[in-house]
Amino acid sequence: MFKNSYYSAKFQVILVGLICFCVPGMFNALNSMGGGGQIDDTTGSKANTALYTTFTIFGLLGGAIVNLLGVRITIFASALTYALYSGSYIYYNHTLNPGFTIAAGAILGIGAGILWAGQGMIMTSYPLENEKGNFIFIFWSIFNMGAVIGSIIPVVVNSPGKLSDAGYIAFTAIEVLGSFLALTLAPPTKVIRSNGTSVIATKHENVIGEFVEILKLFGNPSMITLFFLSFSSNFFYSYQFNEFNGPHFTSRSRGFNNIFYWLAQMVGAYVLSRILDSNMSRRKRAYYGTTINAVLFNVVWIATIFAYKNLAGIRNKTEPEFDFTKTGGKYTGYIILYTLMGLGDATWQSLAYWLIGSLSNDSTVLSRYVGFYKGVQSAGAAVSWAIDAGGMKSSNQLIFNMVVLNISIPFMYYLCAKTTETNETDEKV
Repeated sequence: MFKNSYYSAKFQVILVGLICFCVPGMFNALNSMGGGGQIDDTTGSKANTALYTTFTIFGLLGGAIVNLLGVRITIFASALTYALYSGSYIYYNHTLNPGFTIAAGAILGIGAGILWAGQGMIMTSYPLENEKGNFIFIFWSIFNMGAVIGSIIPVVVNSPGKLSDAGYIAFTAIEVLGSFLALTLAPPTKVIRSNGTSVIATKHENVIGEFVEILKLFGNPSMITLFFLSFSSNFFYSYQFNEFNGPHFTSRSRGFNNIFYWLAQMVGAYVLSRILDSNMSRRKRAYYGTTINAVLFNVVWIATIFAYKNLAGIRNKTEPEFDFTKTGGKYTGYIILYTLMGLGDATWQSLAYWLIGSLSNDSTVLSRYVGFYKGVQSAGAAVSWAIDAGGMKSSNQLIFNMVVLNISIPFMYYLCAKTTETNETDEKV
């Protein structure tokens, strides 16, 4: 009985959710504090620039690496790079030397590219076509609960200034635990879907063949269309974390805000899953999901413009203005806005994975598709964090975010128009 449950598609998605709860979930909690929990966010921005630069390369290569080496060893080794990054801040706390943290960021980019290719393959290829929205929600909820729990760490163990050694040690220990949990994953060929069929896994290529398959992605019309959605999908993090959450709130309050940001992710993933797995035609579901995202994100960014104007008078103060234990009613509007930012992130990511999952059911193919998505996504994030590290005015970053988002929307509608009702007939042939 246990053996059957262990090899079930849903259990494996839950398992990879728990891994990501411990690993990128903790990273998200740390990163969303602004500056990696430091008062000066310069080192954090430079580390993120290095991270997403290498992530771009290894995101693209990640699918091939997972296909060649398998999910267990690749996710295990990749997860350890997150622990290295969190641990590097302990060194920074004592030396204020940014070199190790920036280098750890670059190493983390390598690991993250491979980990997310493996995770995305599991999440999009293991469910049946009518379950993909629900499986995305299951993963996204468990994963983001990690960020919720991680956000409690700075509230409980932190001093009013930068994150203490105890906070970084807690993050590192949980990430190490998650990396060893990866060794319990089952290989895709042994996983059974809810209808009793095996996961589709075509024979992967050798090293040269996998490299050729990756190059072919740049000529794939669906991947070209997906480029703009991918590029914009993590672009907003630098503004939300470093320009909104970072400078205006005390360190403990940033952690408090993030509890709501990451909880909202779970709500957003659930709401969109209900639409994406509904009884409407798959094309109509794609249109509805895209429209909801387009409206939600523009409403949030317009609200952020008004918030920016209200915050203009306090932006250059040496001490943060808001503390959740002292500020009172003025705090409410800003935490609601930040919560809606988290909600939008989840609906955007959920739609992206669902659209990718609508292109195929083959785990070997989807590992490459997800790798392409994460690689291009990381290129956008690298640009965003580099802009922030380079000192672009906060107002210009805000407008830039809106432009990048809205450029992607017409291409998303085009991808919706090309969505087919099923891939099962073609794959049986």
